[in-house]
Amino acid sequence: MKKFLFNNWAYRLLSLFFAILLFMYVGSTQGPSTSVSDNSNSTQLTSNKAKTFSVPLSLTVNSNKYFVTGYPQRVKIHLNGPSALVTTTANTQNFKAYADLSKLGVGTHTVPIQQEGLNNDLRYRFEPAKIKVNIQPRKTVSYPLQVKYSKANIASGYQAGNATADVKSVKITGASDQINRIHSVVAQLNIPQNAKSSINSQAIIEALDDKQNTVNVVITPATADVTLPITPGNSKELPIKLTPKGITDDNESFTLTSATKRVRVFGTKAQLKKLSVVEVEVDTSDVKNTETKKVFLDSKLNKVKGFDPDYINVKISRNN
Repeated sequence: MKKFLFNNWAYRLLSLFFAILLFMYVGSTQGPSTSVSDNSNSTQLTSNKAKTFSVPLSLTVNSNKYFVTGYPQRVKIHLNGPSALVTTTANTQNFKAYADLSKLGVGTHTVPIQQEGLNNDLRYRFEPAKIKVNIQPRKTVSYPLQVKYSKANIASGYQAGNATADVKSVKITGASDQINRIHSVVAQLNIPQNAKSSINSQAIIEALDDKQNTVNVVITPATADVTLPITPGNSKELPIKLTPKGITDDNESFTLTSATKRVRVFGTKAQLKKLSVVEVEVDTSDVKNTETKKVFLDSKLNKVKGFDPDYINVKISRNN
């Protein structure tokens, strides 16, 4: 009987011992795996990224009343936050950087750069953080346009005629203090060195003060097409003779008149000596009643180098 009881207790103790060993083994194999998984998930959730890029700067201001100068067109933004969010924001730029001037009046002000639309999980910093602006009453005026070029670039023995532009006056908008500085508005025509032939080119229009410094204003239009006749230096002024051209019916007759009575003729001394009047042929073949035409002067017809001006306006009236 005693031997039987002893065997039962021995089996129980052995079972308990093996159960403890099995529990320790299972715990040791599962514990590290769970720890690695938790660390991986934590790293993914807390991964941050920093990125810097430039964005356009807008102003909140009554642009019908005020004109603002002194501010940059773009500013830098330094972003920091969750990696995926920073990347998406940098690529789409789906937010706005702005300076609020809506409560400011005329004068110079320093204002902070603000943002609208950034995710709350992002940290940001603008560079510069503040800007200095000058707010002035808005003013719009019209100015006559002059053509400006370097006469030193005309070749020796040649001379330039009167430069003409397709724009006679321009509209200028800006701060009143800037517009008050304007002394002249010019189309700056670039002339190549040693120029010997006429130039037809687009020129940038600038507003200049009395010291020839550029004034910060908006000019409309910003460019003009400019023509500058360049011809040999010998010239003389001659009257014009208008002759109708293209008459097919002997009963047809026209009266030709022009406000331009004389033009300057360029050529060699021999060419100019032979010429006493400038022949101007006017095409009347398509004239029904009365009209005014732009007629270019023909250098081949008159056997010279050129004219200034190179065209005249002619009024053509059919005689009944």
